[in-house]
Amino acid sequence: MVVGVLLLTLYIDESHSLKDKRSVLRRIKARVRTEFNVSISECGDNDLWQKTQLGICQVGTDQAYIDGALQAAVRFIEKMHLAEVGDSAVEFIHY
Repeated sequence: MVVGVLLLTLYIDESHSLKDKRSVLRRIKARVRTEFNVSISECGDNDLWQKTQLGICQVGTDQAYIDGALQAAVRFIEKMHLAEVGDSAVEFIHY
């Protein structure tokens, strides 16, 4: 079993309050969850208005497939044009 974990930094320039930020994140998380069947959660920079970190996780048997799915999720978020994608880091855990 392989667990793929992606840590993604997003910049939400149009956000002027935490309420604006949460609204954007709610849309991003719902669409990514539906499209890619992954777990996704805000996991950093919770109190900043224009920056956040998302954790995206997928479990499977093939590391290449999981890596491709996580990278596709990043491209999908970029194409939504709701937030600017910053740094990303992927880690794989083998069981």
